[in-house]
Amino acid sequence: MKKIIVPVDFSDQSNKALKVAASLASKHNAELVVLHMLELNAVMISSEGLPQEQVVFLLKLTEKRFSEFLDKPFLKDLTVTPIIKHYKVFSEVNEVAEEHKADLIVMGSHGVDGLEEIFIGSNTERVVRNATVPVLVIKDDIEDFTVNSIVFASSFNEDNIPAFHKVKSFANLLGAKINYVYINTPGDNFLSTEDAYTRIAQFISKTNAGIEVEIYNDYTVEKGILNYSNTTNADLIAISTHGRKGLSHFFMGSIGEDVANHATIPVVTFKI
Repeated sequence: MKKIIVPVDFSDQSNKALKVAASLASKHNAELVVLHMLELNAVMISSEGLPQEQVVFLLKLTEKRFSEFLDKPFLKDLTVTPIIKHYKVFSEVNEVAEEHKADLIVMGSHGVDGLEEIFIGSNTERVVRNATVPVLVIKDDIEDFTVNSIVFASSFNEDNIPAFHKVKSFANLLGAKINYVYINTPGDNFLSTEDAYTRIAQFISKTNAGIEVEIYNDYTVEKGILNYSNTTNADLIAISTHGRKGLSHFFMGSIGEDVANHATIPVVTFKI
């Protein structure tokens, strides 16, 4: 891990994300690229918008506030690169991540109750939608971000192979163990134990991975992931997404939204 992107808006939530990113950067000798996006638009900074003096004043004020926000003990001795973008365009987060060859984006959320706002059409959801690198969503204030156990729940279909490899690499980087689980639910998607193990065996064969997968029964996939994570004392939940198309499935009233809304631990997303 060489570079970590942290979008900030000077809120308590972005401070929590920055603290976790700093913890990771310190452990992996990585550079922190801290990104702030102004609420300006093209009209506001054009000749027909705000007076130029006012635009300059806003930029200077933001630079001052940015500098004060980054004046934190946990950032000392770290390489921190601040970037200010004039527009609040969330696809730019991914562009910055790609430009800097970042390995991870870390963002804060408002916690369990506030995640409905975050994940339905707002900041974090938009970043996840566009991001080609993993996005780590942080809810709580964590002094020392240490991950010993990751839960990766999967359907173990072939299209999840790319996410499987990404999660495995991420876990190796953190020195964490992965608990692989297939959530079996009643209804149309129910699989007999034999059918579930057959699918898992085919997946393992295609990935050449010597892993063990547990079959966990619950009423919904979301409850299964959360309950299994609690049972195994997981530090992190990993979720795969399909990007723009997949997020309409994952974040709009489906698995990812429910897991992220109710999880009490950090969640990391990997784009397939």
